[in-house]
This record gives sequence, C-alpha cells and structure tokens, in this order.
Amino acid sequence: MHNSKLFSVFSLLLTFSLLACAQDNAEQVLTSQNRILGSTVLLNNSTSLVPLTTLEERKIGVAYGTPAFDSLLNRYAAVDYLTPDRFNEPKELGNFNTLIVEVSEALLLDPDFISRLFKISEKTDLIVAGFGDLSGLQKLEGLRSPILWSEDTSRQARNLSAEIIFGGVPASGKLPYTVSPSFSQGDGYSTQQTRLRFAIPETVGIEGKELTKKIDAIAAEMISGKAAPGAVVMIVKDNHVIFEKAYGNHYYDQEEPTQTDDIFDLASISKIASTTLAVMRLDETNKISLDRTMGDYIKEARKTNKKDIKLQDVMLHQAGFIPFIPFYRDLTASDFRTDSSAAFPVKVAENYFLRKNYFEEVMWPQMLQSAVKPVGNYVYSDISMYVMQKVVENVTGKSLDHYVKEEFYKPLGMYTTGYNAWKYFPKNRIMPTELDKTFRKSQLIGYVHDQGAAMANGVAGHAGLFSTAGDLAIYGQMLLNKGSYGGRTYFQPETVERYTRQHSDKSRRGLGFDRWDPDTKKEYPSKLASPGTFGHTGYTGTAIWIDPQENLIYIFLSNRVQPDVSPFLSKLEIRARILDTIYEAIPKK
Repeated sequence: MHNSKLFSVFSLLLTFSLLACAQDNAEQVLTSQNRILGSTVLLNNSTSLVPLTTLEERKIGVAYGTPAFDSLLNRYAAVDYLTPDRFNEPKELGNFNTLIVEVSEALLLDPDFISRLFKISEKTDLIVAGFGDLSGLQKLEGLRSPILWSEDTSRQARNLSAEIIFGGVPASGKLPYTVSPSFSQGDGYSTQQTRLRFAIPETVGIEGKELTKKIDAIAAEMISGKAAPGAVVMIVKDNHVIFEKAYGNHYYDQEEPTQTDDIFDLASISKIASTTLAVMRLDETNKISLDRTMGDYIKEARKTNKKDIKLQDVMLHQAGFIPFIPFYRDLTASDFRTDSSAAFPVKVAENYFLRKNYFEEVMWPQMLQSAVKPVGNYVYSDISMYVMQKVVENVTGKSLDHYVKEEFYKPLGMYTTGYNAWKYFPKNRIMPTELDKTFRKSQLIGYVHDQGAAMANGVAGHAGLFSTAGDLAIYGQMLLNKGSYGGRTYFQPETVERYTRQHSDKSRRGLGFDRWDPDTKKEYPSKLASPGTFGHTGYTGTAIWIDPQENLIYIFLSNRVQPDVSPFLSKLEIRARILDTIYEAIPKK
C-alpha cells in the first residue's frame, strides 16, 4: 500500500479539486453525474460481490488504475497499486484475494491480458471497471466476474465507478442494447448505497461557495488569533461528504501545510470512539450489564469505596469520582530512563521510558483508593473511562486497543484510527501537539498528549486515540445509520438510541456521549444545534457532533495545544461558529 505523504496528498487533492471546481458550475456537474450514473452498468454481480464487504478480510490489489479511479478507491480501503510488471507476475497476485482492474480499449486488444483476467477470476475475487464504447464488453464475453462499464471516459465517471465498487454510490444502469450473447439489452444489477459518498454541497441542496467562504473566514480568524496553527473541517450531510478542507500549518512558525488526511490526537473523543463502542458491544451481547457494579467486574475494586458503584453511573460521570489525578507529578528519577530496557519498557515520548508495571503498581491503585463523593452528582471525570477500560479488558481478555481495532476499525475501514500513532505512521502525517516543557521535555508527535494516558503505555479509556477526519466520518455515519455501515450491522438501533439519549436530570449526558445542552443560554454545542445532537469534544482542540434530525455529521480537528495550550479556540468559539454556519447553510424544510 502506498503510505507516502506524496501519494496521499495527490489523491486527496485530485478528488477534492474536482469538487472545488464543480462548485463553479454545480448544476452542470449534478446533471453530468446523474447522466453518468444512469448509464453506468454493473454486470455479472449475481454473487453480490459489489459493493465490497468484509474489508478486514480483504487484501485488495488495483491494476491499471488511472489517478482519478485510484484516488477514490483509496478513500474506502487499504489498497495496493500494482504496476503492469507486478500484475503479470503470478507470485505477486497470490498476495491478494481481491483484484480491481481498470481496463482500456488498448488492454482489451491484448489477448494475453484477456487470458490473464480469466485465469485470475478462477481463484480471486475480480472486479473489472471499463470505460468507453460498449462494444468493448464483447472482449469479456464469458467472464463471470463483476464488470462495471461506463461509456463516459471522464474523471468523473471513473470517480463514480470507484464509489459504486465500495457502495458510496448505488448502481442502477441498464444496457441500452444487446452487446453479445452474455450481455443483453436491459441487463444490469442494482445496488444500494452502503458507505459514504464524496460529493459537492449542492448535491444536498447547500450552496457550496458561500459555505466555503464563511468557514474559510472563521478558520483564518482561528489562525491569526492563535487559537490553533492548523485544522481540518469535514461535513457529512445525508450520507455525503460535502466539505473537507485543511487549514493552516502543523506549526505557527514552520511552513508545513495541514492536509485533509492528517492524523490528530483526538483526546477525549477517545471516550466515545473507543471505550464507549466497546461497552456498547458488550452490553448488547449481555457480556456486561450497566446495572451491575464495579465490584462485579473488577476484582481489585471489591475492597474499596467503589465496589458498589454501578457502571451506569460511571458512564454518566455521576459516580462521585474526582475529575483527574496528575500522575506525572509523582514521578521520581528512579521511575524513568532515557533509554529503553526490560526494566523500563513503556515509551512515554522520545527518550522517555517509564518503568515496568508503573500503571498497575502505582496509577491504578491510586485511582481505586481515591476519594468518592456521593453517587448521583455530575462530575466530569477521566477516571470513569479508566474504569470502563478495565471492565472491557477484564471481560474480553484483550487490551482495549486490540479489541476496538479488530471489532470496529478494521471492518469499518477506519485504517488510520488507533493508539500510539508514532508506531505506525510517519511523523509528517501526524499533527504535532504540545511542546512539552515540564514532563517529557520534547515535541509530542504521535505520542498521546494526555499525561496519564501516556504513562499507561499510550492506551487509555479516556484518551490516546488518533484518527483522521475521514475515519471519524465513517464512525459517525455508522451511528447515524443506527448501528450499520458498509453492509454490516455493528449494533441494533435501540442500542445506539439508548446510549446517545439523555439519561439523567443531573446533566445533559448520554451513556459515554456528550449531548446538546437543554440550557439554551449555553448554546452548546452551538446555538442552532438540534436537541438530539450527540458527540464529544477533545482537549487538544477536536470535536465531532452528530445530529440525527438533520442527518448531519460535523468534524473539527485541530492542534490548539501547539506549541502550548491556547484558550482562544474556546474564547473565539471557533468550533461552535463553524457548526452554526453549517446549520445556516442547510435549506429550510
């Protein structure tokens, strides 16, 4: 798979430069898209291979793809782009169980190429995407693998075909006439949209130029006002990604432009995009019950003041826990080293290694022994999610990071989402957080900003998750869909509804989720948000808000803690004002 920054930037710029240009002539673009979709035909799909499912089981290769085609495939899955030499090497092809091949008129004139397609189809899930005159289908007579064919050869047609393959766009076209014995007039399979589509704002009735102008102005104020050096804004409306734009730089004093696929430290969004997902799954499958207590699931809690606290109170932040514990302030010189060893294996940052079992021996007991106020009063506490992480890990027998990756991120196609980003991605893909001058004494890039989470080996219930706006959009759409995405059901609708609604007269909170505040004076998360809105913010300058009433997802990712913590993101109400701008742009019903 191409992991290089260059390829990633190129593919994103290609996709969204088309969308940006489209805003200049939106009506023409929409007319053209409808025409192309109406004439793009899906054949040989009796096994329903298209749209692709079970992404976590697929090793996908792409051959002969043009940049426009490849760029959209890259938005949906981890794909490996095969050169002609690799495509013609049987050993290379053996590394894949799914192949997507874009064919041209020239390739269809090559008997060896046609023969290879037939051989591949015998052992591999093959999808052929063709563009040009329908007569080209005659060369594929007898092939049983799915074939997508568009007479249009434009970039737009290639984009749309790529989206059909992954369910971003439904297929509906029929052959206008008989091409060969296997391809008759009226042939063509219909499919459903199962994943996000990438579209211009006008697709959902929003005027794109004006929306972009207003968001650009707020983002410029963010940067000039030292609220954050860089940010990514994404808007999903009616299952369409209609806005995705990067602003500013990684640093104030360096020219390193933010990219739309940059990876951010999500901070407290980890609570809902990791821990709460795991809790929802275990609750729905009756592995845990929120009516039971900490003592029921955590052995070490049974002799503490927390043994009778119900998990529901923990999830609602009304368990009586103190807000947080500044663990790093208790460290002594004997607790860390500048080099790793068997005795000091926990990498907290560059050249900072914590001693083995520090979390288990010091931090966790300190949490269990901390003071508890009467249960029932709302106090937002990070300890709540440390506790729920322990519950998840005790019940599943797996670490939280591995559990959510296998159960959710891989099958959803959230390939950049996970903990300890420094292990898996180059630094130039990760937004830097704080220049830590007091604890780790280094620039943090890919190491979790939260000190306690860092000391817990980077994996914590309340913080530590890294992701992109694109991945968060998938997560948000799954919840908007009441638990389904990409042809798979992750939760029953009633589970999503139960966790995201308000549960207490003590706070606005859902179970794990933050929500719209009924105190309209607070205008939270914005003055125009609907009462059913749910999501979360993060200390590093992040937010995701999901509004079922408007079928809307708003994602804002920034690094407002670079080089140190800035209060101006909140003071200037950057996140809330952009969200209000989005609501103002939505046509009134």
